Amino acid sequence: MAGFFDKLISKLLDDKDVDWDQLEADLVTSDLGIRQAMEIIDDLQQLGRKVKAHVVVEKVKAHINEVLPADQPPLLPPIDDKPYVITMVGVNGVGKTTSAAKLAYLLKRKGFSVMLVAADTFRAAAVEQLEVWSERLGVEFMKGAPNADPSSVCYTAHQKAINDGIQFVICDTAGRLHTKHNLMSELEKIRRTIAKNDEHAPHLSLLVVDATTGSNAMQQAKEFSKAVNLDGLVVTKLDGSGKGGVAVAIYRELKLPTRFIGTGEEPEQFEYFQRKRFVDELL
Repeated sequence: MAGFFDKLISKLLDDKDVDWDQLEADLVTSDLGIRQAMEIIDDLQQLGRKVKAHVVVEKVKAHINEVLPADQPPLLPPIDDKPYVITMVGVNGVGKTTSAAKLAYLLKRKGFSVMLVAADTFRAAAVEQLEVWSERLGVEFMKGAPNADPSSVCYTAHQKAINDGIQFVICDTAGRLHTKHNLMSELEKIRRTIAKNDEHAPHLSLLVVDATTGSNAMQQAKEFSKAVNLDGLVVTKLDGSGKGGVAVAIYRELKLPTRFIGTGEEPEQFEYFQRKRFVDELL
């Protein structure tokens, strides 16, 4: 995969003056955001027009590393022996259900017991997809009746997980447009209902965004953060044309750290976000 920096170096010839306008355009189209791009250009221009390609790349990397937070610690079950509850939210088509399954697989590989919960009770295909994943991965699965109240499904699943000693519960909520306020309020109801079993739950609410959607991912993050107390992002589709710069822009504006990234179709191509690897290899 040719990342942003590989493409940038191929455009910058060390024996020619830097085209600042083109460089700024490249930075903006990488989804870093206009303000970030302008700050990087202002810094680079202090070095003169004959700046070397590798110097440009190192300066851009340094800016991004300053913006992004330190790596988050790996997930661990609560010390009170109750399940660690994760809710996955986002619009349709971003890879939310697949990410929920891949997260379950990551946690299972670490030796934890996991339950996947199909809280999208309105789309039979979404329930079936998650059930297939649970069978493939060998993790617990819970679903409700068609068109059941999603909060009730999550509540019942959480109770079962408590009784069975399951360490992680991952609730895959229905995909929803961030402009549909009634659906957004449903997410708050899920949170309130789960908290009846454990006042600290849900412990982690993750917004799944598609790296290929650029500025639209930023708008989704803004709207979801108004309706839900988000703890971080899952950034998917970084294996293709996805531009990881949106993760930088979202953190800069909303202080939502990227917790996990998806880099392919297979279950193991899902991992904790690591700032150094992200900047050096994926961006």
